[in-house]
Amino acid sequence: MIERRPFGRTGHMSTVTLFGAAALARVSQDEADRALEVLLRHGVNHIDTAARYGDAELRIGPWMARHRKDFFLATKTGNRTAKEAREDLHRSLERLRVDSVDLIQMHSLGHPDDWDTAMGPGGALEALVEARAQKLVRFIGVTGHGWTIPAMHRRSLARFDFDSVLLPYNIFFAQNDRYRQAFEEVLTICRERNVAVQVIKSIARGPWATTERTHATWYQPLEAQADIDRAVH
Repeated sequence: MIERRPFGRTGHMSTVTLFGAAALARVSQDEADRALEVLLRHGVNHIDTAARYGDAELRIGPWMARHRKDFFLATKTGNRTAKEAREDLHRSLERLRVDSVDLIQMHSLGHPDDWDTAMGPGGALEALVEARAQKLVRFIGVTGHGWTIPAMHRRSLARFDFDSVLLPYNIFFAQNDRYRQAFEEVLTICRERNVAVQVIKSIARGPWATTERTHATWYQPLEAQADIDRAVH
């Protein structure tokens, strides 16, 4: 079974490998069922999906009807206004076939203009705090991609007491001194405040580009076990 660690201050012991459901965006229900069976077989107990992950929430829904208690369930909204974020969340709950999710996250909040809208009056953050008060969500997080996201996460954590952050880190990112330093600064803040940190793209080899897709993953992954071991340990 896969090791479990505290997911920040949520009280949940999440497996160190979370399931990123973007891989289910364009697959059949049969393919999704086989993937989700692997999670159960290996004890993976944390699913991370999003409203913008194609059909992923629809593929997860039938499983939540039977296995909701087995998973910490997280989704995301990429909308920046309170009205749109509220609509996103309710649609996600319907697609996932659940009454609530454990974690709602602001999706890819990396552009300053998006940040100002989402964090300002009438912004998405207001809707997520409201949803938490209504017990539609238990925790609130923020996610992002790209070179500037550690700095944006520091800004987000200064604005609101988020329960989790999500951002990329791998061999490629680690070779950039500025990114590595900014990433470590975010880690320090999160350790001090017991904020959960989720790392993505750890085994990403690069974009698919013209390469024939052999997996449903968003990026072309490392495949040799030795390479994967070096990337995640």
